[in-house]
Amino acid sequence: MSYSVKEVFYSLQGEGFHSGRPAIFCRMSNCNLWTGREMDRENAICQFCDTDFIGTDGQNGGRFASAEALCQHLLSFWPQKNHQKFSLPLKGALKRASPFVVLTGGEPLLQVDDALIRTLHQYQFEIAIETNGTKHAPKGIDWVCMSPKANAPILLESGDELKLVYPQPELLPEQVEHLNYQHFYLQPMDDADPNTQQNNLKQAIDYCLKHPKWQLSLQTHKLLGID
Repeated sequence: MSYSVKEVFYSLQGEGFHSGRPAIFCRMSNCNLWTGREMDRENAICQFCDTDFIGTDGQNGGRFASAEALCQHLLSFWPQKNHQKFSLPLKGALKRASPFVVLTGGEPLLQVDDALIRTLHQYQFEIAIETNGTKHAPKGIDWVCMSPKANAPILLESGDELKLVYPQPELLPEQVEHLNYQHFYLQPMDDADPNTQQNNLKQAIDYCLKHPKWQLSLQTHKLLGID
């Protein structure tokens, strides 16, 4: 299988459980909840997305003919080089020193398959994925972060981190808190209007204070002005 990638960059994870952790971000092209075109936003299932995931013309993006080719591309962004290929995933101290990749989108599970997961592990990658939960995930992903969207089916009912963009009037936290995830985050919905954005933040804080199962997730990369 070939892989279409919008962009690849090295930065700090800005939100959720791994906030502050250095990571290679691999943004896969395409999504099943919105075409990515403004003309289609009004009729999209997910109407608040602010990410460009169309095509392969972003920074360091491209089409990769194999999992091996994509892995080699991703490895070039990790500051510690000379990662050799192993037949089994590493554990313990060796794993903690391994490259960390976040597969995101768009919707990465439209493309991420067993071959990519297997090859990434052979090159010592620790693999995280950020998904809308409408697709089943291949086995072996080390960290699953699911961000459900109103009016979209949830097929990925278990994982590590559930991150709900809030508020979504048609998808309340209590509708998803029964799912089998270890960590539950509310992330205030971003908005061009500062007053609306501040109100979304206040609502998220108030909800977390009243429902301690939920933690607040901020987009710290935007606050710090980093990619």
